[in-house]
Amino acid sequence: MLERLFKPQSIAVIGASRDSEKVGHAVLRNLLDGGFQGRLYPVNPQAEEILGLRCYRSLSDIKEVPEQIVVAVPAHSAVAVVKEAAKLGVGSAVILSAGFREAGPEGLRLEDELKEIVRESGIRIIGPNCLGIINTGNNLNATFAKGTIPKGRVSFFSQSGALGIAILDWAIGNWWRWIGFSKFVSLGNKVDLNEIDFLEYFMDDPETDLILGYIEDVTDGRRFLEIARRATKIKPVILIKSGGTGAGARAASSHTGALAGSEVAFNSAFRQTGIIRAGGIEELFDLTLAFSGKRLPHGKRLLIVTNAGGPGILAADTAEREGLELPLLGKELIQELRKILPGNASLYNPIDIIGDADAERYRAVLERAINDNGIDGIVVILTPQAITDVDKVADIVVEVHRRCTKPIIACFMGEASTRKAIEFMKSEGIPSFSFPEKAVQAFKRLWDYYKWKTSLSGKVTGGEMEVEDIQKEKAEALIRSFIMNERFELTDGDAMEILSCYGFRGPRSGLARSSEEAVRIAKEIGFPVVMKISSPDILHKTEVGGVRLNISSEAEVREAFIEMTSNVRRLLPSAFIEGVRVYEMIKGGKELIVGITQDRTFGPMIMVGLGGIYVEIMKDVSFRIAPLSREDALSMIEELKAYPLLKGVRGERPVDIDAVVNSLVRLSRFVIDFPHVIELDINPLVVLERGALCLDARIILSKELNVRRHL
Repeated sequence: MLERLFKPQSIAVIGASRDSEKVGHAVLRNLLDGGFQGRLYPVNPQAEEILGLRCYRSLSDIKEVPEQIVVAVPAHSAVAVVKEAAKLGVGSAVILSAGFREAGPEGLRLEDELKEIVRESGIRIIGPNCLGIINTGNNLNATFAKGTIPKGRVSFFSQSGALGIAILDWAIGNWWRWIGFSKFVSLGNKVDLNEIDFLEYFMDDPETDLILGYIEDVTDGRRFLEIARRATKIKPVILIKSGGTGAGARAASSHTGALAGSEVAFNSAFRQTGIIRAGGIEELFDLTLAFSGKRLPHGKRLLIVTNAGGPGILAADTAEREGLELPLLGKELIQELRKILPGNASLYNPIDIIGDADAERYRAVLERAINDNGIDGIVVILTPQAITDVDKVADIVVEVHRRCTKPIIACFMGEASTRKAIEFMKSEGIPSFSFPEKAVQAFKRLWDYYKWKTSLSGKVTGGEMEVEDIQKEKAEALIRSFIMNERFELTDGDAMEILSCYGFRGPRSGLARSSEEAVRIAKEIGFPVVMKISSPDILHKTEVGGVRLNISSEAEVREAFIEMTSNVRRLLPSAFIEGVRVYEMIKGGKELIVGITQDRTFGPMIMVGLGGIYVEIMKDVSFRIAPLSREDALSMIEELKAYPLLKGVRGERPVDIDAVVNSLVRLSRFVIDFPHVIELDINPLVVLERGALCLDARIILSKELNVRRHL
């Protein structure tokens, strides 16, 4: 269907106008001036002819059924037109008209009518409230944007029509003139076709090498993850995502929920699917330039060649910050270069060939470097000094580039003296930047994408075979009983009883409702013990004096019980106190937090981070969207700033990282099995040299009526 959308044989422009200031005139003019070879039918009951074409009073007056309609009439009329088109058998409609959801309740009602037409007839719709579509391959420009964009192999979808116009205008200008576009789509209100549909189409489009997009939201988070994982294994996908800093839709009642958010969810989604996220329009340009060379490094070993020390040092600093390697050249090559280069040239990395370098010095280094198996890519820096033949150096860079398969990235600094050379290199597919930091960062992004494309990440989705020895039926029965008894916030023993069904273990413990009962439990466990207040209304137990550690006698147990319960009643008189839970004292290990929260776009998210009382202060956490593979779980742990502590520092023994991986994968399976768990914290999860123990847990269940019916 989308193939016909981009390659229609006939188009009717509804609302075509003789007035050059009208959208309907601009669209028809663009189709004609662009050289569209299909049949065009202007539709306007008030005109006989527009731009030399016979005009029709309505769609039904046209002798054939057009494959596509472009609608540029007011919203009310647009709905009637689409309804007529659907009855006639038109395949697709591009609705430019505004006045729908963005205009208020009446516009929302009209948009709902369009959705109903799609459901009943199968006609596919782009928009409404969009800029239109472009396919440079067949000269289709069904937009009201000005100018003709250069042809290329980049395809771009945008949720913002205004931003789309700006991008197209930049493409017509100097920014992307050597890159060019294959296809462009303005999504508008996404009443039918959306970003996922076009991501899937561009993924298999032989005329597209690079996919770009601007999105503000995602229509179907789970399908987006599925399609994005497949797409990025085939070709790079670079997206700008805006609107991620607003407050959440509801107040979170757990640590995990408080630390999650839209921005966190999208970052996790992009990381798990290999999407390259651009921080803004400028970075989108930079990344597009980087990937325009169509070469990926097979390693992170970068050689920097420069005729100026300062820019070379800046590039080296950036490389180190980005985690790249700056290898030394082989001894034989260094000895060879010593015979060619001046004595004061630096033959280390960066290789500084000195400010008086001519083009032949660049040639001497580059021709030898491309054959060095210890180098994965090259950044060539040039500052336009008086004796430097900039254009000749560019010729040599292009010549060497043609004879190698490694990425070569140019950084010709300046503007007036380097403009011609930069444009020449870009025309030859060499990414070219004006600043050394951006050139190095471009190489890093290429390396990151190569790692993703060649890895198993994204192919494994945390299937059921990854988790064994679970008791799903028992957990389901427990959850059902709690929900049916209107108990939606579970703490301590209740939470642990459910989690134990999925392989989680805690220290020996018991719930005491009196000081004497606390003494009895402590004696059974054995001193020392830990005591914690047990209440579904208290998240931060330490803040209300609800935690006591290392209690070593019966007298201390009685005293702790009385003090803790009294403090809570004084500070939180409305809190329901179940009692005080007495725990076996666990010594050693590292405290982490693991948890679950639900994102309204992508569903369940898993968190791991530095635990205990520091979680919301340090915020050293990592998130992924469930389901998780073991690779996902391990990458989460490795992202933490506290990761070196887990591996062991200053003579400390490492803890059982595999136990943390198992915990994350089990949590992932748990929330996939029980999506009505809306939030969960295990804090702390104490990770020992062997194994891990849950010292405190909290589960929040959904109160929605349909959940109760499901159970």
